[in-house]
Amino acid sequence: MLRKVTARSERWPLTGSFRISRGVKTAADVIAVEISQGGRRGRGEGVPYARYGETLATVLSQIGEATRRIEQGLPRSDLASVLPPGAARNAVDCALWDLEARLSGRSVAELLGQPPLTPIVSALTVSLDAPEAMGAAAAAMAGVELIKVKVDAVSPADCLRAVRAAAPRARLIVDPNESWTIETLAAMQPVMREVGVDLVEQPLPAGDDGALSGFESCAPICADESVHVARDLPGLRGRYDVVNIKLDKAGGLTGALELLAAAHAQGFGVMVGCMVSTSLSIAPAFHVARHAEFVDLDGPVWIAADYPGGAVQRGAELLPPADALWGAPEVQAQLHEA
Repeated sequence: MLRKVTARSERWPLTGSFRISRGVKTAADVIAVEISQGGRRGRGEGVPYARYGETLATVLSQIGEATRRIEQGLPRSDLASVLPPGAARNAVDCALWDLEARLSGRSVAELLGQPPLTPIVSALTVSLDAPEAMGAAAAAMAGVELIKVKVDAVSPADCLRAVRAAAPRARLIVDPNESWTIETLAAMQPVMREVGVDLVEQPLPAGDDGALSGFESCAPICADESVHVARDLPGLRGRYDVVNIKLDKAGGLTGALELLAAAHAQGFGVMVGCMVSTSLSIAPAFHVARHAEFVDLDGPVWIAADYPGGAVQRGAELLPPADALWGAPEVQAQLHEA
């Protein structure tokens, strides 16, 4: 039976500014994909990321070039033959998972042989700002157990100390987004010990990974920009302890599950992260996050008006999106009108 593929760009305004070392976001710009077959419809979302050379236009073009094969019934397992890992394959892959659930009458959890999703402890992010403002943001996160602190190379010690003073009991992830050098990382070790950092995420630019060989850090070091798919893992041995799995890097739930299995087999810890996105991106990521040591799926928390039934942060826990949004047999949620 033939399918029908549609893809469009959408802009979802944020509640404020989300700043990291590379720039500022005020909206989530995403690609939404719908795949219809047999009276059912599956949906997926991808977030183009300039760091990887992606734009809304390039992702839509990739999907357009692959549409004929997908509409003719290309299996999800063969998507890698027409789409590289990235936002385009993520949106299509997740739409096909959703469609399979709708057509089969079985949820994605059931298709994976897993129980229904449950709430999960997820980080909330303190975006990069003046130390005083970051402290105030952390103070507003009452009951949160895990905080991710965005820093750059300007005043990371002051930022970390401000967040720790405002949130004395939370576990901390520090994320420089490739903005540090090996010298900065070394100089920050006493500060990270002082404030009690649990994880440092991608401190150096991906191309400078070699400097981490043999480096002894007071906190585990997590690869983010340095890892996309399972074949990247061998090059990270001896440099990283943990890998951050994002569906937009791995090319969807299928690629993320492959990376998860390979990371566990090769002795890496696992973090599951996200881009700034709606809950349509977060719903499939939950199926990987349930197997991770660190979870950072607060993308929808920044959205001013998310999908009905979207993920909700309640204290320390992130509640999974409603079944109607993604990955369950019956479609009940209404599509967002851009």
